[in-house]
Parts: sequence; C-alpha cells; structure tokens
Amino acid sequence: MTKIIAHRGASAVAPENTMSAFELAYRAGAEGIETDVHLTRDNIPVLMHDERVNRTTNGTGYIKDYSFAQLQQLDAGSWFASRFKDSRVLSLMEFLEWVKDKPLNLNIELKNNKIDYENLEQIVYEQVSHYRLLNRTILSTFNPRSVQRLKHANQDIGVALLTSRRNRNLVQHARTLGANAVHIKYRLLNNLLVNQCHQEKMSVRVYTINRTRQMGTCFSLDCDGIFTDVPHLALDYRDKFNQSH
Repeated sequence: MTKIIAHRGASAVAPENTMSAFELAYRAGAEGIETDVHLTRDNIPVLMHDERVNRTTNGTGYIKDYSFAQLQQLDAGSWFASRFKDSRVLSLMEFLEWVKDKPLNLNIELKNNKIDYENLEQIVYEQVSHYRLLNRTILSTFNPRSVQRLKHANQDIGVALLTSRRNRNLVQHARTLGANAVHIKYRLLNNLLVNQCHQEKMSVRVYTINRTRQMGTCFSLDCDGIFTDVPHLALDYRDKFNQSH
C-alpha cells in the first residue's frame, strides 16, 4: 500500500517544517513525515527548506551565517498566519526527540545540492543513530556525491536519490551511486519506471502530490509512497480508492 508522507509536515494548514505542521500530520494519521535539513554556522542541523531564512521567517540571509541561538530568535510562523507567531526554527535533534516514540517513518532531505555543507551526512546520521531511528529513516538528496558519501560511510540506513530530471537509465544510475530508493517529481512517473525500481528492489516515491487525480495514479501504479502537503486529504482519498478497486 502506498504510504502517505507529510511534506514538511501538514504544510497546507500550518507553517512548513514547524512543530505545528508535524503535530497536525501526526494527528491526521500520516505514516511518515518529510523534512529538510541545513547546517548553521555552529554545525547544528536545522529544519528549513530554503538556503535563506527570508521566505519563512522574519529574518534575512543564509542559514549557514546564523548560529542556532540566533535562528531561535526568529519568528517562523507569522508569514503563514498570525496565530502561528510563536513558531520557531527547529533543530533536527528537537524533531527526533519528538518523533522517537511515535509510529512514524522519517524522510530527511539533506539540502546540500546548492550549498554542499561539510560533514552534513555524518552529523545527521549520528543524530538519527543516537535516537535509534535508523530502521525507519530515509536520507534523501538531489546531490549525487552526497548519495555516494552516505552509502560509502553507512550501510544501515535508507538512501534515496531525488530527481526532477528525465533519465532513461535513472534506476541504474541511482543504484550505481548507492541509493536504494528514488524520489521523483510526478511528471517523471510511469509504469515502466515503477516496475524497474521494484525489480531492483528499490522503492519509488513521488512528490509533491496534492490532487486526487495524481494520488490515484500513484496508488494504481503501486508507488511506495507519496509526499503531500495535505496528508488528511490523501489518507481519506486512499481509503476511497482502495474501497473502489
């Protein structure tokens, strides 16, 4: 059955990558949560999608130029709605502490395709390992070198190559890098690709799926998971889809 993974939490109804978004996704019944990790100036992994803080906080500039203490002074919720004004930038450790006793799978995207943070892979791996979450965590990245570094150093965690580019040899390319999953943009999805992945015992998950028509395609092709901003709607539609098929 295709798993429903909350993309940056329930990010259609709460500010992305905040505790509010994660809590709402968990309460809705999502089976997994996807989040994004950058490194601060003092090497603390923090949860934010963009390299800069401008879009989702009241600050400006690059995450890499902030200390974690400075980031925590920012308002990470008012941009979405005034009732979220107390939302703060989370560290990965805070998120893992929250998730450790919940039946959730994790997808942690390493945001190192534009800024290739030194040692990001190992820092994130060690924190996930500390919380004993390796068996239900996937690390994903658009950066092929990062996939190679992950599998070279750590054989006991899921690694996914993220891509939005067409590649006739995608499955073989991902396998050669060391990935055991591919995470693709919806427009790349087709039956042949899913079959190739499954023949190679690789998972295939699709982003970002918010429309029921696209959900239905993913379900009918037996994708392993979808990333969605609306996990509550996706769960409801999956129930209806399964009842009618």
